[in-house]
Amino acid sequence: MIIHQIIRGGEAEKELWKMFSTFRWKRPSIVFDPLNRLNYRFMSSPSIPAAQAIPIEPKLVRIPAGWFAMGSETGQDNERPVHRVWVDEFRLASCVVTNAGYAAFVRATGNPPPPFSENPDFNHPEQPVVAVCWFRAIKYCEWLSRSTGLRYRLPTEAEWERAARGGVEDRLFPWGDTPPQSLPNYEQRWKKGPEPVAQYAPNAFGLYDICENVHEWCSDWFQVNYYTESPERNPKGPECGDRRASRGGSWRHHIKASRCAARSSIPPDFRYADYGFRVACDA
Repeated sequence: MIIHQIIRGGEAEKELWKMFSTFRWKRPSIVFDPLNRLNYRFMSSPSIPAAQAIPIEPKLVRIPAGWFAMGSETGQDNERPVHRVWVDEFRLASCVVTNAGYAAFVRATGNPPPPFSENPDFNHPEQPVVAVCWFRAIKYCEWLSRSTGLRYRLPTEAEWERAARGGVEDRLFPWGDTPPQSLPNYEQRWKKGPEPVAQYAPNAFGLYDICENVHEWCSDWFQVNYYTESPERNPKGPECGDRRASRGGSWRHHIKASRCAARSSIPPDFRYADYGFRVACDA
């Protein structure tokens, strides 16, 4: 298992090294990630007790409160009508949960590893964890909340779309209206699985891969005509349903990036190789 921990210095660093000194470790390697943060990677001893698993706290991006036009008049029927929605300020992880982050959860809780954890096309530490059902994503959020003292959860559909748009109205994609094929290296990407996170530029809010790479679970139940009855402020989806909402593109689709307004859904117990999740946190 790989434990990937951001060292912030000071007392936190001393405590972390004190804990590590009780186990056998390979010599750590120091690398700079795409966000220019200093990271230490360790290959852990299999004898580490579960209680010692260290959660990887996500970098959270502030999404300011505000109104935005949710939906699209040129998309699918379930994206209409376009309606004004207010979303309170919240925080959203800059990246989806990675294999490294999910491995700490598995180690700490005894939950099963994802089904592709031994597949070299899917198990790089910095790739998104995939084939995690909605219920496991909720359990991860609950564990991260207990471990950190913050209230982590899945974003609502409205929060996700507000964040994906980056504060810009009337644009199809986070980068504008040009097609996904215009993205850098589009033809060379996503050959066998999802890419490691944060390889390319973020959107205006600082979110990486927000409409591409993997579908992302949302907290809402999915309803085709929900927009006809959605409340104006902080909509959370219908009270019940058979499918949970998801957003974002997919590495295995013909078109790899989705529009900001595009909606999708599957039953919450399904585990697909292009489904991951990104955590949110109350402001």
